[in-house]
Amino acid sequence: MKRICASLLLTAVVLTACSATGVSIPALEGSLAGERLPGKIIWHELITDTPEQTQRFYTELFGWEFEPLSDKNINYFLIRQNGKAIGGMINQNRLPTKADISQWVALFSVTDIAAATDQVASSRGTVFTPPTSLGDRGKIAVVADPQGALFALLQTANGDPADTAEPASVGDFFWHELWTGDIDRAVTFYGKLAPYQMERRNLGTGNESIDYFVMQTQQQKRGGIRVNPFKGLPPIWVNYLQILDDAELDRILAKVESLGGEILVPAASRPSGGTVAMIAGPSGAGIALQTWKNEEQLAKFGEQ
Repeated sequence: MKRICASLLLTAVVLTACSATGVSIPALEGSLAGERLPGKIIWHELITDTPEQTQRFYTELFGWEFEPLSDKNINYFLIRQNGKAIGGMINQNRLPTKADISQWVALFSVTDIAAATDQVASSRGTVFTPPTSLGDRGKIAVVADPQGALFALLQTANGDPADTAEPASVGDFFWHELWTGDIDRAVTFYGKLAPYQMERRNLGTGNESIDYFVMQTQQQKRGGIRVNPFKGLPPIWVNYLQILDDAELDRILAKVESLGGEILVPAASRPSGGTVAMIAGPSGAGIALQTWKNEEQLAKFGEQ
């Protein structure tokens, strides 16, 4: 678990490196023609020091495709799942650092990135980079909440990907969760950053009580906040990939180590339903896997 959290400042430099050279990153697909969905996580960036092994790892496990940009001088790959762009990959070895900063970073939609970064600062969070242009993609700022959980803000140039009634595809991102040391402090911080409705639930079973807050905007569930389940792990945003069922999850986990990855948390039943596991790719960047079959099941997330 140690490699999941890396140098925040170096990561900030990486995610804004393209702007320093005037490079334009493609706009997000499926936009709402200028409309934005503040509070929705709309993109994911993977920084890796093992790019070839990482591509093979995710391709073998989930069928992902890695598409380099037409300009080979740009250190960036689009990640596609069933033809749909779901994230980007940056080759850490082409960056001016020897530190290990391999990790996944979630990007949150905002309507006014200057106001959002001001809000982070005024709420005692950290702004690692001010709003910075990524050309056609929009403007990005890399920040951390007051407890140190890293994420990024993105004000898209052409609008955010629309919410759809279609369930997420297997191998696609479908849930996001903050593991934090002080859940009430985190709820206050994110409630000021975006127009979240925070719904408190209890994920406990038996005598164990686990507070869980479901974050909602635009009448859609966007993610959750819970107390960090692992002692010594710094606060972190965890990204979840959808897996169809337990049999598929077992098949995936059986291949992780042979592809150079690691099983960080073995498969276990989740009180709200489904089975969850956590793995790391060859670079050590961690990601969670969760079995969900449909949107009706997701609508019950957090219920006993």
